[in-house]
Amino acid sequence: MQLPTRRAQKLKIDPEADEPLYLTQDGLDRLRQKLERIEKIDLPQAIADVTETGQFGDFSENAEYQEAKGRMRRYHDQMTSIKERLKKIVVIDKAVVHESVQLGSIVVLETTDGKRKTFEIVGPQETDPLHGRLSFKSPLGAKLINRTVGDEVYVPTGATETIYKIIGIS
Repeated sequence: MQLPTRRAQKLKIDPEADEPLYLTQDGLDRLRQKLERIEKIDLPQAIADVTETGQFGDFSENAEYQEAKGRMRRYHDQMTSIKERLKKIVVIDKAVVHESVQLGSIVVLETTDGKRKTFEIVGPQETDPLHGRLSFKSPLGAKLINRTVGDEVYVPTGATETIYKIIGIS
């Protein structure tokens, strides 16, 4: 007889758990700062709140205690998650300039209507297309990898296709 899998257990299964985590040096620094802030500021404050609200009496009907306890659990979970991510990080080396598009490359693209867009190719955790940061796993990013200046890339956008021409790589 097989025991059923709980919903929470299904949600924790990460198919990309063994993949490396590609981050720029800035992304790595931000992650380390977040961990430090949680360890030195947020978690001690949450522990103090749990201690203080625990003195109010009955735990089962103490909403402030329950909220403080939940916040403390969230900080512990975040710390564990960040520490696990730090073990898998591969820093993107921007110093190496390639002739083809690679992680860390800054790519200048031109559409068929003459508009130019500039993107930095990064890992999925640092993606921000509105600020010019494109994941190498996104539809456009995946098609740009290993392409060179002058290549054209076709990306489906709804019912049509957008054509991007690589103008420059740095």
